[in-house]
Amino acid sequence: MPNLRNLALEALEENNIDRKCELTRAICGDIATLDVQEVLTPSSNLPGRPDKPVLIDPKEVAHRTAGSLAGRASLLHSIAHIEFNAINLALDIVWRFPDMPKEFYSDWLQVAREEVYHFGLVRDHLRTLDCDYGDIPAHSGLWDICEKTADNLKARLALVPVTLEARGLDVNPAMQDKLRQAGDMRAVEILGIILRDEIGHVKFGTKWFNYVCDSEGVDPLRTYQELLENYGMKKPKGPFNLDGRKNAGFSDEALNWLKNLE
Repeated sequence: MPNLRNLALEALEENNIDRKCELTRAICGDIATLDVQEVLTPSSNLPGRPDKPVLIDPKEVAHRTAGSLAGRASLLHSIAHIEFNAINLALDIVWRFPDMPKEFYSDWLQVAREEVYHFGLVRDHLRTLDCDYGDIPAHSGLWDICEKTADNLKARLALVPVTLEARGLDVNPAMQDKLRQAGDMRAVEILGIILRDEIGHVKFGTKWFNYVCDSEGVDPLRTYQELLENYGMKKPKGPFNLDGRKNAGFSDEALNWLKNLE
């Protein structure tokens, strides 16, 4: 019986981009036939990634505008980097956390495959601008949060999909507007696809965060607020895509809290 979590770990450890994407797409089959229990110990530092892009402090990342070709390439490179990290984040949550329902692993494996698709779309378009993924320095902020929550599934769900990825729902429409003004309609189309799918990804985050909170008998919103404080995360900053967040499973109580923040 194939072990889904070991397959996810193998893909996570892979340094070669194309091979990582290939391994991720290849993890398929009826979830009922896949073992999710025993997992191998990682054989290398995680995550597997190529030598480039060079990773720098987030404060050193250049400001990106879509008004010039170079600025548009830089903006799209940053999106490609987010999508590449999102592949690793989804693979990591599959292999790292045991004793969850099989549907949990199936959901996050779907996310991993869709992130591969997004990464490919952005990378292919980036190449039409005489730039490839790895050509521009980037930062490791997303994976840093992943490491901080490596021993706490509730915190991982709260801080990654429910916070960082939900932020993508807020900023995506504004990026589409900038790229539309620059005349890059293919990039606008790609971001539309990403927004559509990311609503589903964040919905998996809220679904499983609520599941863990319910299993522990704790209030989801209060627990979320406590986790933000305990992990030194700032409260979400508006403007918020409230419709997108509602479609992604945010409760009326959580939406009202966000409105008050905004």
